[in-house]
Amino acid sequence: MSGSGKSLESQFMDMANGLAKEAGAMMAPEEYGQWAEESYRLMGMADGDGKSSMDGAMKMMNAGDVSAMNPSSINFSPKTLSDGVAMTAPALKSAGQLIPMMENVYGASEKAMTDGLYFMAESSKALLPATPAVENPGDPVSATSGIQGFDVLDPEFLCKMANDMYKSGAEYMAQMTKMAEQALGEAGPWMGQSGNATPHIPPITNQSSVGALMPNLDNMPYFMSGAGAASRTASGASAFNIEGVRSDFPILHRTVHGKPLIWLDNGATTQKPQVVIDRVSHFYEYENSNVHRGAHTMAAESTDAYEGARAKIATFMGASLPEEVIFVRGTTEGMNLIANTVGDKFLKAGDEIILTEAEHHANIVPWQFISHRTGAKIRVAPIDNNGEIIIEEYARLLSPRTRIVSITHVSNALGTVMPIAEMTAMAKRYGAIVVIDGAQGIPHRVVNVGAIGCDFYVFSGHKLYGPTGIGVVWGRKDLWEEVSPWQGGGSMIEKVTFEKSTFAGLPNKFEAGTGSLASAIGLGAAIDYVSSLGIEAIERHEAMVVDYAVQEIQKINGVRMIGMPKDRAGVVSFVMDGIPVREVGTLLDAEGIAVRAGHHCAQPALAHFGLEATVRPAFSIYNTMGEVDALVAALRKISFSAKC
Repeated sequence: MSGSGKSLESQFMDMANGLAKEAGAMMAPEEYGQWAEESYRLMGMADGDGKSSMDGAMKMMNAGDVSAMNPSSINFSPKTLSDGVAMTAPALKSAGQLIPMMENVYGASEKAMTDGLYFMAESSKALLPATPAVENPGDPVSATSGIQGFDVLDPEFLCKMANDMYKSGAEYMAQMTKMAEQALGEAGPWMGQSGNATPHIPPITNQSSVGALMPNLDNMPYFMSGAGAASRTASGASAFNIEGVRSDFPILHRTVHGKPLIWLDNGATTQKPQVVIDRVSHFYEYENSNVHRGAHTMAAESTDAYEGARAKIATFMGASLPEEVIFVRGTTEGMNLIANTVGDKFLKAGDEIILTEAEHHANIVPWQFISHRTGAKIRVAPIDNNGEIIIEEYARLLSPRTRIVSITHVSNALGTVMPIAEMTAMAKRYGAIVVIDGAQGIPHRVVNVGAIGCDFYVFSGHKLYGPTGIGVVWGRKDLWEEVSPWQGGGSMIEKVTFEKSTFAGLPNKFEAGTGSLASAIGLGAAIDYVSSLGIEAIERHEAMVVDYAVQEIQKINGVRMIGMPKDRAGVVSFVMDGIPVREVGTLLDAEGIAVRAGHHCAQPALAHFGLEATVRPAFSIYNTMGEVDALVAALRKISFSAKC
């Protein structure tokens, strides 16, 4: 920091004193211990000595043990909420300890920590009716003008603290305000008071009422929620430990060109956690046998593991029957399977297949093949310049001639999350069969095929932290039973003579030959891993990282963002003025940053924007805000060098 000349500790102290004064409770230094002890009591760690409580808290946090910080044990005066910020810095002796402590426990960056402190200050303001209202939340100067003490802070420090605060904290702030209003009552003893009045509010002793007042932890801003062990708290809220997650992926610890690997090519494939690698290895070390029909122990073991993976996948997708899950090599083979079975069965000349402009080639080319054979026509629903489906145009395409609608869940080139449930319902009014390409959807969003209402949902294992060479087609049982097998051979038959063959039931009917057994079992392990983290927690973490990436990348001179959908998952796409896409990818690789640079097998989508290629960083569960910062710094360097 520069400008003020004050130490970090001194600046925090000024801020704390200003906050305490605003609360009408300016405290002498010796009083901080009293408030510290009360604060630690909130965490169930009171021992009558503020210092040893602090030491205990630090030890627990550094050990990663935050289990004692149980919100249900809170017993406090609402006034403590405002005083708590005032006591935090001096209670730690050196406010500079805040940042390394948070880094150790939560994997929080300095930026996240400073953002968090600013948020704490604003939360304290929410409890103080006398505090001037913020006139312009986007302006750090205006945003802090009502808090005495902030005016002495370094402006650069202030800007850093205020960055993204209102965007990421708005919902949580509203919950804090509501909590304060409930705690104080409509006519609390100090509502409307200001100056040096020191109110007295009896402590809340009804634990159940305190629990009801606690904010919804699922909606906390990133600097408060992007941390903690990947576990479930007593309240059911999920905490996401990004450093713990990263430690599960051994490849993330390698270097490229002497730089730490930053893997942002997740749209092409994701890296594999150790549990998946170990599960595949275990199969080959101890269980390797073909499945079904074997009379020996290892055949039974491998069959149990293989079919167990199928059952896990069905549950993960919200499917009612495991046999509705068909194993294929990946999404591309899955789309070809549907086109060559369902298409052959239900399409004839004059029928129509509806796709969208945002489709991957795997959801275009198979339908072209079948349309040429059957005489059916392909019609395309357009996207707008934000990359979103123009729902009115899609509606206009639907008609009694519509037999199949095949749409992406998430655009692999733009990151657009399509309103698949709505689009499915619209298609069903005309009796159409609906197919969802979920390759980019299921890694980022909760998928429940029953709730979506679709007839088929397809995805690839390797984009969901599983092995390559395995994919899934879920389909409605009645439709699977109505169509003929695609491939013939072993496993898919019931009886064979030279005159004719009869076929096995589901799922074997569509799984000719020996499947990718180890990969299917590995995908089951990947499903277990994702489920242990919680797909909702994954979605929140990824949304935080992607939103930050969009915000920061678009600030770079010479960068043109391609597609700005309101609902985005995983992917950011852009080009740089005067710099070929492939060159950008190569220069980023020199910094250890892996991105995809090309047409992403979505040429029609890019053609909408007059482009043949883009740079596509794609984010996943193990990516961090710090990696976004590194990407942005590298892009700024590339942009600057191009101008020199």
